[in-house]
Amino acid sequence: MARCLTIAVCQTGPIQRSASRAETVGRLVHLLEKAAAFGAEIAVFPEMALTTFFPRWRIDDQAEIDTFFEASMPGPETQRLYDAAARLKVGFALGYCELAHEDGRTRHFNTMDLVGPDGAFIGRYRKMHVPGSSEPEEGTTTHLERRYFEPGNLGFPVYNYRGVRVGLAICNDRRWPETYRMLCLNGAEVALLGYNTPLLLDEAPALAHLRMFHNHLPMQAGAYQNTLWIGAAAKAGLEDGQALIGGSCIIAPTGEIAAQTMSLDDEVIVHRADLDLIETCRKVNFNFALYRRPDQYKRISDPV
Repeated sequence: MARCLTIAVCQTGPIQRSASRAETVGRLVHLLEKAAAFGAEIAVFPEMALTTFFPRWRIDDQAEIDTFFEASMPGPETQRLYDAAARLKVGFALGYCELAHEDGRTRHFNTMDLVGPDGAFIGRYRKMHVPGSSEPEEGTTTHLERRYFEPGNLGFPVYNYRGVRVGLAICNDRRWPETYRMLCLNGAEVALLGYNTPLLLDEAPALAHLRMFHNHLPMQAGAYQNTLWIGAAAKAGLEDGQALIGGSCIIAPTGEIAAQTMSLDDEVIVHRADLDLIETCRKVNFNFALYRRPDQYKRISDPV
């Protein structure tokens, strides 16, 4: 009998700065309900799914900055989503801004949690590849993630979800081959990720027509080269004056896009992922045990 996991990608339209946390969580609950109605077993939400993408601004007041962060998960405003997961028997991966107290200090991470179909916490990932700068740069799209977030310190963990090995990634991580390779070497069969990506970059207007191509390209390559299913959820549309690309998708280990959103608004796509396809793809090209055995290769420094 084939092993399968029905994956839902829950794209959101823009989340304006004026939106309350309660309003936003309500939208996410509705998306999870739609995913469940479509037969999903797991869902993924975007990066920073609870707030606007605030790193587009320079903010100096730390108290104001911390209003975008979650001191605990679930918290009073997000508990509804966890309760919905338990009611619907559908787990999820959720991107959010994490306020952590570690090593005797307060730390800020761009985080994604994996939650089970019982609404219980399974595992956490913190974004490794933090892009942008700490100060605005002339001629460059303002993207101040390095001002507000530390690089992740949890590596690329992979978790068991209903007998399936699931890893997580966030936004800029998807552009780096190391992300997929580390997840694969750690045993991942499915990678879930969320992103917020501008439609236009001031520093590269000549590449504007390639934004969606460059969005999908590394994910398709990562899925193919590492024999993974990928579910990628975007925040889309015009958010606080900045256009976000959308293009949420589910990608097979063949590198093919199995499903893709058609809008720049709240939308759910679902695909029943055949996990046995992973083994088929490994037999064709990427049998690591056969082709990547260290004892089969001599280093340049080895004597002949």
